[in-house]
Amino acid sequence: MSKVTEQVETLIQPVLEALNYDLVDVEFAKEGRDHYLRISIDKPGGVDLNDCTIASEKISEVMDEHDPISEAYFLDVASPGAERPIKKEKDFQNAVSKPVFVSLYAPIEGEKEWLGILKQVSDTDITIEVKVKAKSKDITIPRDKIAKARHAVML
Repeated sequence: MSKVTEQVETLIQPVLEALNYDLVDVEFAKEGRDHYLRISIDKPGGVDLNDCTIASEKISEVMDEHDPISEAYFLDVASPGAERPIKKEKDFQNAVSKPVFVSLYAPIEGEKEWLGILKQVSDTDITIEVKVKAKSKDITIPRDKIAKARHAVML
């Protein structure tokens, strides 16, 4: 997480908690000539357009007062969607027994990407049940090798 996204998260976390929304992710990205501050929120039962509008207005108020970003940017507040990122410990715990997709910094068993069911989470690693050809097997992945993890939609 970059310094900017950490600062933004610190600023907006109390605002979202007051609205009973969970902060899922903060991303600050440059695309072409434009910068985007993307904030993903959620709540039990999911968020709708009205929730995103309310959160966006409140976040804008806080950012107008204490903005750590010097560049002009577009604010985008949205639902994390079905393939929401898994970043925090709570996210990993909530994903147990669900399909996940994990990208790695370094290969394990020759692969840098794994898709399967998250079976177990510990402080140091995760275990995913994957299909290899027609068989299932468990892959243990050290958490420090995980570049990105997200929920997955499996058919």
